[in-house]
Amino acid sequence: MGDGSVVPKLGNMKALLGIIAGAGASYGLYKLISGESFKKNKKSAASESPGFKNTPQGEVKLQPGSLLAKVSGLDVVCPRPEDFASGDIIHQSPNNLGPQHFKMLLSCLQNGDDLTQRCRILCTLGNAAAFTVNQNLIRELEGIHIIAGFLSDPAAEVRVQTLNALNNLCMNIQNQEQIKVYVPQVLELIEMSPVNSDLQLGAMRLLTNLSVTDKHQHLLKESVKLLLSLLVVSNEALQVQTLKVLVNLSSNPDMMDDIVQAQAPASVMLLFDERTAPAVLLRLLTFVGNLKAWRPSAQVADELRRKQDSLFRVMLDESSQLHSRLVQLLSHPDGEIQTQVARILT
Repeated sequence: MGDGSVVPKLGNMKALLGIIAGAGASYGLYKLISGESFKKNKKSAASESPGFKNTPQGEVKLQPGSLLAKVSGLDVVCPRPEDFASGDIIHQSPNNLGPQHFKMLLSCLQNGDDLTQRCRILCTLGNAAAFTVNQNLIRELEGIHIIAGFLSDPAAEVRVQTLNALNNLCMNIQNQEQIKVYVPQVLELIEMSPVNSDLQLGAMRLLTNLSVTDKHQHLLKESVKLLLSLLVVSNEALQVQTLKVLVNLSSNPDMMDDIVQAQAPASVMLLFDERTAPAVLLRLLTFVGNLKAWRPSAQVADELRRKQDSLFRVMLDESSQLHSRLVQLLSHPDGEIQTQVARILT
């Protein structure tokens, strides 16, 4: 921190941690992607308008189908008042926070050694980062690198809160320039964490927001194999988030060569089944639709066929089971799934 840093008293820290986060997250993300366009017939994970609502309990919940819900799936929730001492909570919008407040929070985050306090500070910073003005302030105070330093914290709950904070900070183009350097570390977290853990889900949300536009998608070229492997072993929530990343990547023609050459488990075909959760199946079909729009030359196709376990062989080659499985899905009870399947087949 700079020379103006102040280490707050305990009462001030409790007050800062009690600040209630509002619902500016969706607007920040909308500004991030609204100027971007994708190829016709290509779909990315961010395709809806922003929306949110306040619950009676004071939490900020995302409207079903809203932009932020589709992209990150992350609710912006403030700490519960009962978590803090009575009378120490400041009920105000994060838009009213000044640089001095963030200096105090970041200073305590760096200098404190209490696990609970680290989690609460990261939670507060993450909620405040739902607003563009605060995203900029945190970046200007070198807060992104301070927060990202806790990606290697020994406590899993601290790493989760770190990912959540970076997830909101990532809804800002300038912030993405700093956050992108941590992609290898985030991918390592996904590989090393227990399957279906909050760590994997938080990491995948961050990669989703970072891949909404094509500017940083090249950083994930080597991760397609990991994403496809995770897809066949994870639960519905993680499958949905993984597919959001794959849909984003496949909406970029420049990524297609890397995607189709990636090693893919043959068991991915088992997901094309009526028993697969509709939320998963719809995104899987969107991913396939993007792949089908790619047209390789005869020479490239022949080369890809020689790679026995490539995604091309598993899903796109004439020998693939995809066509027969799609035909079976034409009788799916979900009308939207039927429409997606018919679009791919025709």
